[in-house]
Amino acid sequence: MTASELIEDNDDVRPPVEANVTTTNSSTPPHPQRVANGNLTRHNSSPPTPAAAATNDTPDGKNKHERSKLSSLLKQNQLIHSLSSGLRRHCDYVKITVPEERANRLPKEWWKTGVAFLYALFNLIFTTVIITVVHERVPDKSVNPPLPDKFFDYVDRVPWAFTVTEVNGLILVGLWLVQWIFLKHKAIIGRRCFFLIGTLYMYRCVTMYITTLPVPGKHMVCAPKLYNDSTGKIWRILRLISGGGLSLTGSHLMCGDFLYSGHTVMLTLSYLFIKEYSPRWMWWYHWICWFLSASGVICILIAHEHYSIDVVIGYFATTRIFWWYHTMANTHVARQDLNNYLSRTWWNPIFNFLERNVQATVPIVFSWPVTLPSSCRQRYRIVEGGRDE
Repeated sequence: MTASELIEDNDDVRPPVEANVTTTNSSTPPHPQRVANGNLTRHNSSPPTPAAAATNDTPDGKNKHERSKLSSLLKQNQLIHSLSSGLRRHCDYVKITVPEERANRLPKEWWKTGVAFLYALFNLIFTTVIITVVHERVPDKSVNPPLPDKFFDYVDRVPWAFTVTEVNGLILVGLWLVQWIFLKHKAIIGRRCFFLIGTLYMYRCVTMYITTLPVPGKHMVCAPKLYNDSTGKIWRILRLISGGGLSLTGSHLMCGDFLYSGHTVMLTLSYLFIKEYSPRWMWWYHWICWFLSASGVICILIAHEHYSIDVVIGYFATTRIFWWYHTMANTHVARQDLNNYLSRTWWNPIFNFLERNVQATVPIVFSWPVTLPSSCRQRYRIVEGGRDE
């Protein structure tokens, strides 16, 4: 029997009932679920809708729904926690990490500069000692006349020329000192300068001591010899040091320091450092310094204070050791090359000590020698920030 027949036979026919189901949103939002001690706590919420209830009637659907809600809540909680911790950590500043190797490619290492300064100071003082010793061995000009010199044959002596030499030297040294103070990497450049000064004057001590030349002109006035008077020799050394070895100060009255010329060394070395560590666009500055250096060297010969060989050897010794040192300093790959013949110099261990941690060519950068106080820097930032706004 079909269902329609059963309905027709049934006398108790019930009228159809219509049910309207409406859902209303409460005025207060439902409480969010909380996580306490790692356990999810659920609050009582409004009864589920019939559709949701019908979906959750089966155990599998109910478990999947709960698992998806639990995983989404955990992800939201982790995201909020990471964001809040990140904000707390970076609320005051943003830390930018710089690779350590790049940051330390040009270390200052002032203590090495101090060692190089002591090296130069020792050789300068030792030079005055050698001059005092050699002075006692200079032959008398009345017995041994000056050696023949081709430059002296063609150019007569000009008495004031040597004063020009020393004035030019003082100007060049002063310019280099001011320039060095304003350089950013003054520690590295300073120890290079001190090492070259010390090495050149050590060479000068050797050449003066092993070969004593007669005076280059009969106009030269030499102090009397002291022979075995040790106290008098000490006073002469102190006087020579206090006057800087200059004739302008009246401290240099000894003879014998001819091979090679110390004035040529300082004139040439000052110019080389000024040109090497100044921008190329300052060509006018380079030409002025070159003129001061060249005219000073020529005036040494015009004054007949040194033989021509003294000036030539002084120039070659200064320029070659300067170029050798800076070639090795700027060619970092060739330092460890076995075929690098420049590394066979006797001073290569000293070079490695001074330049071991300098892994890049020193740039020409200027900066103020004295840093501003923190309060001034803070005001400067405020002013700059106000201008940007």
